[in-house]
Amino acid sequence: MVIIPAIDLKDGRCVRLRQGDMNEATVFSEDPVGMARHWLELGARRLHVVDLNGAVSGKPKNEGVIREIIEEVGEDLPVQLGGGIRDLDTIERYIDCGVSYVVIGTAAVKNPGFLKDACTAFQGHIIVALDAKDGKVAVEGWSKMTRHDVVDLAKKFEDYGVEAILYTDIGRDGMLSGVNVEATVALAQQLRIPVIASGGLNGLDDVRALCAVEQEGVMGVIAGRAIYEGTLDFKAAQALADELTGEGEGA
Repeated sequence: MVIIPAIDLKDGRCVRLRQGDMNEATVFSEDPVGMARHWLELGARRLHVVDLNGAVSGKPKNEGVIREIIEEVGEDLPVQLGGGIRDLDTIERYIDCGVSYVVIGTAAVKNPGFLKDACTAFQGHIIVALDAKDGKVAVEGWSKMTRHDVVDLAKKFEDYGVEAILYTDIGRDGMLSGVNVEATVALAQQLRIPVIASGGLNGLDDVRALCAVEQEGVMGVIAGRAIYEGTLDFKAAQALADELTGEGEGA
């Protein structure tokens, strides 16, 4: 079970949002590159970076900072990157600069043909982010709900060849209200590919609950507001996960 620190970028700064609201951003660092180094030094095995401005605009907006992060930690710390990635050229550019996994969200839902092409061209590098509320998928920075069922879409994308599904319960994200373990497991049980949990991670009890279902296909969890506000000690969380599931598994 991998605890994956998140660096959400807005206007070049490291922030966290409440339920995806760009107007509800808390700035945690003016130095995202230093923050990436911090998580590496604490033993992170993967880093989750999101271009929030890009997610809203539909094209990369924080690419310069992202490149600096990769230059700083990319050789030692795999980076998965999402936000505003809507074409193959952008994917190629990011992978060429050292991004390990590209996370496609809105574009996967609205343009499945693009996702299929991406999986073919960049096999092993594509993760799909499915953000859902009450089992239905949201798009465009969570500003629009669709009628798509999250399990049905995930199965479809699994057949395309995506590496993993990043599943966020948007009712809990940034709220420190606990991971929706039940919904995450229900999704993982329907798939052959791994699921990464996201949204609401709050404390070690959440880590214990996720470790208990790792065998169902839950490989990791995104850690955001909790590790920035101090309700979860990252190093302690990863140590606990290693103790419960076996050191380094799923990294």
